Amino acid sequence: MIIHTFTIARRTDGNDHILDLTQELQEGIRGTGIRSGQAVAMVVGSTAALTATEFEPGLVEHDLAAALERVAPRDGRYLHEETWGDDNGHSHVRASLVGPSLALPVVEGRVPLGTWQQVILMDFDTRPRRREVVVNVMGQASSG
Repeated sequence: MIIHTFTIARRTDGNDHILDLTQELQEGIRGTGIRSGQAVAMVVGSTAALTATEFEPGLVEHDLAAALERVAPRDGRYLHEETWGDDNGHSHVRASLVGPSLALPVVEGRVPLGTWQQVILMDFDTRPRRREVVVNVMGQASSG
């Protein structure tokens, strides 16, 4: 078994900024030479998350943000904010609900995503950030 690690680094605007990481993820996996196995991706930080869904404006810019606003509203009361004197309690809750990581199969040197499915980074913090997604790819290289 072979294990490779690479990082995807991106600047975000915060405040529910969502970025499509699919191309960088697929290129990184292709660069490892692993043909069959698993990729595990994790965003570093407690106010961002990863998921796989359709990266289209109606869903990612409105529907997901609206759903998360109902569950963890920006103007809600968060003991985190009272403890630390900051303004991002909702960011931590949202990131925890969506989750920091994805486990993805690698088949024929790529993640087999559906036609309308992309891997996205969601930044819930209240300010711009530099985000890093660490990816471990484990598996078998081509036999030829």
